[in-house]
Amino acid sequence: MTYTLGIRENLRPFLEQLLQVFFVGLTIGIQRTVIPALAETEFGVVQGSMTAIFAFIVSFGIVKGTMNFVSGRLSERVGRRRVLIWGWLVALPIPFMILFAPTWNWIVAANVLLGVNQGFAWSMTVTAKMDIVKGSERGLATGFNEFAGYGGVAFAGLVTGYLASSFDPRLSLFIFGLIVILTALAASLFAFTETLPYARAEAARHTSGETIGPRPRYVEGRDNPSSRQIFALVTWRNRTFMALAQAGSVEKFVDALMWALVPVFMVAKGASLIEIGWVTGIYGFVWGGSQLWTGPLSDHFGRKWPTVAGFFLCSGGVLAFPFFATVGGWAVAAAVTGVGMALLYPTLIAAMGDIAHPSWRGSALGVYRFWRDLGYAIGALSMGLIADASGMLEAGFWLTGFAMAGSGLWLIIGMEETHPRLNPSTDQEPTRA
Repeated sequence: MTYTLGIRENLRPFLEQLLQVFFVGLTIGIQRTVIPALAETEFGVVQGSMTAIFAFIVSFGIVKGTMNFVSGRLSERVGRRRVLIWGWLVALPIPFMILFAPTWNWIVAANVLLGVNQGFAWSMTVTAKMDIVKGSERGLATGFNEFAGYGGVAFAGLVTGYLASSFDPRLSLFIFGLIVILTALAASLFAFTETLPYARAEAARHTSGETIGPRPRYVEGRDNPSSRQIFALVTWRNRTFMALAQAGSVEKFVDALMWALVPVFMVAKGASLIEIGWVTGIYGFVWGGSQLWTGPLSDHFGRKWPTVAGFFLCSGGVLAFPFFATVGGWAVAAAVTGVGMALLYPTLIAAMGDIAHPSWRGSALGVYRFWRDLGYAIGALSMGLIADASGMLEAGFWLTGFAMAGSGLWLIIGMEETHPRLNPSTDQEPTRA
């Protein structure tokens, strides 16, 4: 069988993957608005303890980051579809844990399962897209993928905010979450095409010299590297990989902030659940929707400078947020931050796909996503500790804003352009990017 690459040529599996990542976004969005805002009143968190509130994001980040790496390696042995199904099976207890949680520790435990679900399910939608698209379409493909995912996050956050304001908060989250997870599991069983053969066929074509067009700058590595070798290569042995990994980690500070600190900050300023849902929803909708143009933008103008611009735009939006005192002002800051995230988020993934060899691309993406989602834990823990130590919620915004600016500077210094058309390899063998 000939495994031809391209979105148009593989439209059905591409749409199946978009449906899956939308469900993944809905699942994580269940916890975006209601749970942080009601941590004290509904789940018994000690008033003012930001470290305790952020604990559920720390658990999520550590587990999701680890599972990203595990799922990447597993998917190269058992296939993308099987790992996706495992991810949805793990998610089944989450709505029940939210409904019956007697303490905040149950929410922390539920987020451990959510981390496994996200590490398996979201990772497979990204990896599967990299399997079936052309190198010139990676920005477009990741843009669509993250649009569907974070559109789902924003939609679920907004809907659950309204539901929790009108009905019992826990029962609303339980019903919404269970419907989403069961539907996603059914879709993964009956409507998801295995794409691992596409990656293997692409690797074989590259090895035999049958590829046409600009030669990608695949980073040097063994044909079948061990987990340790892949981890070292992406984490520190290659300069561009290292820059991408640190950038992925730091940008999750922003998402941790919008997930937990912004709802608590707005509650402290007198905002309602519906207002919180709109502000966090605007961030998610702008982030998700803008990726429809930022992904293709990177296919035309390269990966490096759109990513750098995104980091500095996020830095400005985050630093401006605590200086506003109205819902309108917060919405503007959230929208600016969303555009920044849209510029950097799909572009980082596309850059990884540009220079990771097809034979170990799933594993390389797993290592990148390990460091990226570990950023949830690092950022959440840092923000919680600094907010408790200073007694100011604003300190978390300052930490995140300056970290994003510093990460942008690292990219300027440490990242080479990865787009094969703009910076092609001139050698017959994979090169050091």
